[in-house]
Amino acid sequence: MKNRFSLMAAALLCAAWMTAAPKIQQVEPLCWWTDMKTPLTLMFHGEDLQDAKVSVQQLVNGKARRGECHGLVVRGQHNAESPNYLFVDMGVFQPGMYRITLQKGKKKAQYDYLIAERRNGSRDRQSFTAADMIYLIMSDRFVDGDESNNSTKDTREKADKSNVNGRWGGDIQGIINSFDHISALGATAIWPTPMLCDDEEAWSYHGYACSDYYHIDPRYGSNTQYALMVQEAHQKGLKILMDMVPNHCGASHWWMKDLPYRDWINQFPEFTNTNNVFSANYDINASEYDRLLSNRGWFDHPMPDMNLENPDLLKYFQQWAIWWIEYANLDGLRVDTYPYIEKIPGSQWIKAIREEYPNINIVGECWTRPAPAVAYWQSGTKNFDGFDSNLPTVMDFPTEEAIRQALENDGNGWGNGLTRVYDAVAMDYQYADVNKLLTFLGNHDMARITDVVKDKDPRRVKLAYVLLATMRGIPQVLYGDEYAMTSKGEDVSNHSYLRAPLPQGNEVTAEMQQMFDFQAALFQWRKSEPVLHSGRTMHFFSRDNTYAFFRYNDKEAVFVFANAAEEARTIPTKHYAEILGKYNAVGRNPLTGESIDLSRKDIRVPALSTLIVKLTK
Repeated sequence: MKNRFSLMAAALLCAAWMTAAPKIQQVEPLCWWTDMKTPLTLMFHGEDLQDAKVSVQQLVNGKARRGECHGLVVRGQHNAESPNYLFVDMGVFQPGMYRITLQKGKKKAQYDYLIAERRNGSRDRQSFTAADMIYLIMSDRFVDGDESNNSTKDTREKADKSNVNGRWGGDIQGIINSFDHISALGATAIWPTPMLCDDEEAWSYHGYACSDYYHIDPRYGSNTQYALMVQEAHQKGLKILMDMVPNHCGASHWWMKDLPYRDWINQFPEFTNTNNVFSANYDINASEYDRLLSNRGWFDHPMPDMNLENPDLLKYFQQWAIWWIEYANLDGLRVDTYPYIEKIPGSQWIKAIREEYPNINIVGECWTRPAPAVAYWQSGTKNFDGFDSNLPTVMDFPTEEAIRQALENDGNGWGNGLTRVYDAVAMDYQYADVNKLLTFLGNHDMARITDVVKDKDPRRVKLAYVLLATMRGIPQVLYGDEYAMTSKGEDVSNHSYLRAPLPQGNEVTAEMQQMFDFQAALFQWRKSEPVLHSGRTMHFFSRDNTYAFFRYNDKEAVFVFANAAEEARTIPTKHYAEILGKYNAVGRNPLTGESIDLSRKDIRVPALSTLIVKLTK
């Protein structure tokens, strides 16, 4: 009997000796906070973490406190398919530093984890609304504020300003240095393209192939500097949106060498693109083949398609978005390629964020047309299939297209010119909330507005901006368009050419400054006009390449007459009697201060120009 027990003891000792020592390489989220509605699940990655026993001790003055820990408690754990991952559910009760131990046999690995105290009022933070104007920045190209970080030893692609498709050095410091310029334009919020690490060997400057969801790319700065940027923006009265990409990661992401689960990403026997058929999500005639390919095909070769139907990945992305909002004190999110995401888990992702932050606004890129196809993705739309994306705001691609097409030629011909804009706005009934449409004339993925309008005529550009500033929705301006920038190359279809740096100093010509001053007057005025933020719209049809509309409420109205014709037009004020009679007909042009009597029948508006009149009762 004695020998039997000796053999058992020896076997146990041998098993303990043969157990590989667990190693921890990543723990995400990087930290967490008290008083969060979202439960915390830590993802451990390293070596041989499967089935590790997890324990927690509180640290006091750097030393582990003995006894049971009540501030951070293990509630459950589960393995992944890879033995190098462990998911641990935690109960969070008190702020502090905690030592988490993963033990297998007698071997263990430890990780010190911070639970911080949540800032006051965080849950009730406000967000961007139709009272804001959003300034879109291409992060790498905008302004190079710190040349020392243009290339780093930890990232593969180095700065090369001679390569139109390469990195040029825009960074966080460049954005901070431009706050006064952005504020002077009348913008109140900033949307930088993704600033998380993108470590592809080439084309990494666009930032949409993330290699680390929890770290700012060192060529832009650091997590700390990013949070300071948000803080300084708030001091300047500016909001910051983070551009997030849950649909795909980059091929260089660290987990691509060791996926937690095979279905962490959508995989095929050979490379398979998405078919870009968003309609498959709501088309009653669509095949399952097309629907799955739309959501599961890869966006591009270096962009593996994430599978949000994997519950651990969905939880990971929910925590990731919430972590950045809390850590950096963000004011909102922009979501890239939203309809490419698996539909139901995509809506659950948005729902989790909004449950943590009830007032947060999130705008999704739903690059499709016509209006019903876009409206399908806005929360509150009464869809035939009962689907609700939980996404408050969608990008208004139909109106963007209408304005650009209206101004790209002389507007002659049936259905051309500003009748296109009328037709686009006539579809407003499709949307759950037209004041939560993100309106724009262009962005970093399409030719600049000045490249598009006929003859690159600044008068047409100004007309477009009057429409943008006075129509329903949340206006967004692409950096450089305040100067009527054009693409820096003959091929405007190559997005890299339009993503040139913002002109500085002597690069700003008198004509560019004139355009800036015009837009600044427009958007500064817009900030103080609630009727433009929440008012209703009444518009009037015409086939003479003009467009007239009122933004109005019970107390006041703003009348806009846009003339895109190449000759002057007389305003047919008698057509507007049904609404004009509700206000004093004598109003004021808010940009010039001039008094305008709309009861007159001889008001002439010059070719390619607009008239704005503020009316009161």
